[in-house]
Amino acid sequence: MNLNVVVLLFLLLISSATCCPPSDRRALLAFRSALHEPYLGIFNSWTGQDCCHNWYGISCDSLTHRVADINLRGESEDPIFERAHRTGYMTGHISASICDLTRLSAITIADWKGISGEIPKCITRLPFLRTLDLIGNQISGGIPYDIGRLNRLAVLNVADNRISGSIPKSLTNLSSLMHLDLRNNLISGVIPPDVGRLKMLSRALLSGNRITGRIPESLTNIYRLADVDLSGNQLYGTIPPSLGRMSVLATLNLDGNKISGEIPQTLMTSSVMNLNLSRNLLQGKIPEGFGPRSYFTVLDLSYNNLKGPIPRSISGASFIGHLDLSHNHLCGRIPVGSPFDHLEAASFMFNDCLCEISTFKTIY
Repeated sequence: MNLNVVVLLFLLLISSATCCPPSDRRALLAFRSALHEPYLGIFNSWTGQDCCHNWYGISCDSLTHRVADINLRGESEDPIFERAHRTGYMTGHISASICDLTRLSAITIADWKGISGEIPKCITRLPFLRTLDLIGNQISGGIPYDIGRLNRLAVLNVADNRISGSIPKSLTNLSSLMHLDLRNNLISGVIPPDVGRLKMLSRALLSGNRITGRIPESLTNIYRLADVDLSGNQLYGTIPPSLGRMSVLATLNLDGNKISGEIPQTLMTSSVMNLNLSRNLLQGKIPEGFGPRSYFTVLDLSYNNLKGPIPRSISGASFIGHLDLSHNHLCGRIPVGSPFDHLEAASFMFNDCLCEISTFKTIY
């Protein structure tokens, strides 16, 4: 055989071994055909046979050369955005052809503002998927009911869309899930009672939906949970005192619900630094028990039905950066010293009979 022919065949073999398979290339082109991006031209690079090299937003596994990562963000510091002097805008829908990329570990199609349609149900058949990030689009429909099949999923982010329906019960099977972001959608129903099975979860962001029911007690069994935002929903019932005994919980936002009962004393000396319980139906007194372990960057109890005096022990807190007790039924003198010496009068407005000690002036 001619030496040149041998060399050519060898180069062809090397090339085919390092290119993405034709099936992955076909799936990507079908995925692209369902989308329209008119301003940046991010798909202009999707040419040639090798989708593993120089295709914008596409990465492949170095060993298998299968497509492993789709990373398309509509808001980025990439030069293509800087040259256009604008953020991205894309319409269309996410084609089910994405499910033919069976080695995908990450799907990020975020902040394009105009992508609509539903999450392809077949996406739950991607066994290696670790990240699903679809934030900032117009995606509708529900979260796939069998989302729990994705046992490697660590990030589920569908915030700022038009997702409806309830949180699937199978979601609590996601034993690797660390980041759950469902904010600003149309999700209704209750938080699954066995949400405490998500032992790896560190962030649970569910604000700005239509979620009802009670805060599940099992939520407090998640040891790693540091950030909980359930604000702007229709939750009712009382605050589980065990929330205040969680060792790493730093942010707890429950504002804008229909939560009633008294504030658990455990929250005053907990690890929580950002505590927002405003705009609820909380009653009773602000608990005593503040002390050196009480460290709040934000403590917002405004717009409730709290009564009685401001507890004197609050002066014993190690730090309170922002305090808002306005729009309650508090009465009595406002303590002196920290943190009260740096607070505005607005922090105490619209109570029944709060007054400053120095002037005995009532704060309305």
